[in-house]
Amino acid sequence: MGLSDIAAGIEVVDEQREEGVATVDRTDDPLADRLEPFAEELPCSPAEAAALVDAYAAGKHVGAAARVAGVPPTDGAKALHLFGENVSPVGPMGREIVTDWLAGELPRTEAVELAGVSDGEFALAAFVETHDPIDGAMEAVAGALSVDDADTRAALGETIDGPGETDF
Repeated sequence: MGLSDIAAGIEVVDEQREEGVATVDRTDDPLADRLEPFAEELPCSPAEAAALVDAYAAGKHVGAAARVAGVPPTDGAKALHLFGENVSPVGPMGREIVTDWLAGELPRTEAVELAGVSDGEFALAAFVETHDPIDGAMEAVAGALSVDDADTRAALGETIDGPGETDF
C-alpha cells in the first residue's frame, strides 16, 4: 500500500462543516428529586442520600458525611458505592478473599481474618462485590460529585505546583 492509497478519499475544503455545539443537560432539579426514581435501590431515602452526597462532595469522609445525612456510616458507604464512588475497605487481595468467601471456598471467620478487617468492613466489602453501581443514579449525582479543576486549584492555592515547579 503506497502513500497515494492511504491518502485516497481525503479532501481539502475551505470551510468546516457546522456540527453544532455539544451541550450537557444540567438539570436544575434538586438532587433528592433526581434520586427519587432509585429510592427502592438505595439503603436510605433520596433526601438522606442527597445530604450524604453534598457532605461528601464538600470534603467530609464517608463516616462524617453519613452523620451529616443522619444515616449509619455503612449505609452511607453503600449509597456512595451505588453512586460509583470507591468505598471498598479492602484492597485487591482483600477483594479476592471476599470473592473466595462468596464462592463458598472459605469460612467467614477465616476470610475476615485473612482480609484483616472488622466484621462491619467485611460486610461492606461483600456488599461492594455483590452490587454494581446504579447507572441512572450515577448520572444523577455526577455533577455533585465532580470537582471543577479551577475550583480545586482555588481551594488548594499554592499547594499545587505548576509546570516545571516540582522539587524532587
